[in-house]
Amino acid sequence: MSRRARIDPTSMGLPESPVARRSSGLRREEVATLAGVSADYYARLEQGRVGQVSDQVLDSVATVLRLDELERAYLRTLVGTSHTTARSLRSPKKVRAGIANLIAAMDPIPVLVQDPHMQIVAWNRAASILLTDFSAMPTQDRNVLRWLFLDPTTKVRYPDWEEVAGATVAALRANRDPRHPDETLERLVGELSVASADFSRFWAGYRLFKHGHGAKRVFHEAVGTITLNYETLEVPGPEGLFMSIYTTDVGSPSDEKLRILLSWEQDLSAVDPAAQSTAVHRHHDSDR
Repeated sequence: MSRRARIDPTSMGLPESPVARRSSGLRREEVATLAGVSADYYARLEQGRVGQVSDQVLDSVATVLRLDELERAYLRTLVGTSHTTARSLRSPKKVRAGIANLIAAMDPIPVLVQDPHMQIVAWNRAASILLTDFSAMPTQDRNVLRWLFLDPTTKVRYPDWEEVAGATVAALRANRDPRHPDETLERLVGELSVASADFSRFWAGYRLFKHGHGAKRVFHEAVGTITLNYETLEVPGPEGLFMSIYTTDVGSPSDEKLRILLSWEQDLSAVDPAAQSTAVHRHHDSDR
């Protein structure tokens, strides 16, 4: 429903409707016609009231709805045509020694390890200096989603907060397998939906995202805005852990800023969060 709502009917070559549309996007019967199935069958498909669905039908519907590869895979999961092995989503209390040693050895490159619920299970010194002192948080709060949506200072830490937060919520939804109930995920979604209107807005968008690689801007009151490249690597094992590694372009202003910041080894837990808002204005012009 969310995907057909975002498609302009005229972009599909459909004529102007003589009857005013009650909502934006394609109607069910229009999707059915374009996909080559009956309107009744498509309605039952959208409502989850059909059994086995052929690959041909799913491909046709996915093409009409302009789904990307991640969305196509998720659609197959929703209708139960893909066969995957249920994985354990219990967050380990700590990562195995080899991974802990690896991320410690990677310092001064900032590294985080998260589980599918975005719980931070390991980090190194550089990540604490760059982002926040995760060791100062209660274990339950040591979660990227809780941090982004319940700690207002993250809107200072991330100049592109909307983009970062939206992608993180979309990644959580992509990690959700509707065939296997996940009480931890449902509790997290329920908690944040009540506590944060922003989270509720993003979750209602049904966006999907898979962390891979890209660029991200981080503001630090000591040095200004740093542009980072991130790479996401899966950690072998049944827990579904993934590692986020942050680097800068060699020789760039951001590279110099990160080196200066990490060389100071300052304790961020001693920084007054209220000072961050003042610092934004002080560094804003020079960091545009």
